[in-house]
Amino acid sequence: MGNKIIFVLLGAIFLAQCSKVPVTGRSQPDIVPNGEMLALADASYKDFLSQHKTSSDATKTAEVKRVGQNIAGAVEKYMSDNGRKKELKGYSWKFNLVDSKEQNAWCMPGGKVVVYSGILPVAQNETGLAVVMGHEIAHAIAKHGNERMSQQLVTQLGGVALQVALKDKPAQTQSLFYAAYGAGTTVGVLLPYSRLQESEADRLGLIFMAMADYDPREAIEFWKRMDASGGGGTPEFLSTHPAHETRIKDIEKHLPEALKYYNNSKISKK
Repeated sequence: MGNKIIFVLLGAIFLAQCSKVPVTGRSQPDIVPNGEMLALADASYKDFLSQHKTSSDATKTAEVKRVGQNIAGAVEKYMSDNGRKKELKGYSWKFNLVDSKEQNAWCMPGGKVVVYSGILPVAQNETGLAVVMGHEIAHAIAKHGNERMSQQLVTQLGGVALQVALKDKPAQTQSLFYAAYGAGTTVGVLLPYSRLQESEADRLGLIFMAMADYDPREAIEFWKRMDASGGGGTPEFLSTHPAHETRIKDIEKHLPEALKYYNNSKISKK
C-alpha cells in the first residue's frame, strides 16, 4: 500500500471517529469499538499468563498488586472528578508480576497489567514502581494502544474492522495487538510510541502516582537509573522510549502540575 493511500485512509479515519486524550485534550483516531478492545485484551492477557511464569515471590507480588491498586484508585478518582468515569466502563483491574530478566511492563485495555521482575531492581522501591506502573497505565487510559491499533489496521491489514481481522488473520492481528500495547517483545515485534504519546504518558502517569500519594519527583531518579542500567545495550523498557535527556526535560516541565495533586493528596489525608 503506497504512502499516499495510507495517509488518505488515516485522514478519513481521523475525520470519521476520534476521541480526546485526558489532561491534554489531544484528538486521536479511535476506530475500534471499546467493547471489542476489552474482549481482545481479556483473551490476550489470559493467553499471555498461560505461557509465562508468574512470580513465586509473595512479597514482590503483593507490592506490585498494592501499587497497582493505589494507582487504579487514583485513575478512577481522576476520571470521575473530570466527568470521564464512563470511559472506565468494563475495566477489571488485574496486576501480575512475571518472572523475567526483561526490564519491562505494560498495560492493556481494561486495566490488565504485567510487570516483569527484571525492572524491580531499577525501581528499587514502591515509589519507583509507581513511576513504572503509573506510566504504563497512563498509556492505556490515554488509549495510545487503541490509537496505534487503529493505525496498524490500516497500514498492515488494509483498513478492515477488528472483528474481520481477527477472523481472517487471527495470529497477525493478535501479534499487532501485543505490539501495540508494549508486549511486543514476546512476539518479536516492537511498535515504538511516538514522542508525543510518551510525553502524554509521562504527564498522566505523574498525576496518577501523585494522587496515589507517591512523590512524582522520584520519576527523574527512576529514569536516570533506567538509563544507567543499560550498560552496553538498551533496556527493553527504553527501546521504544525517547532519549534520556528529552524525557527528563519533559518530566521537569510536568512536575509542578503533578506536585499540586501530590500536595493535595497530603492535605486530604490530614
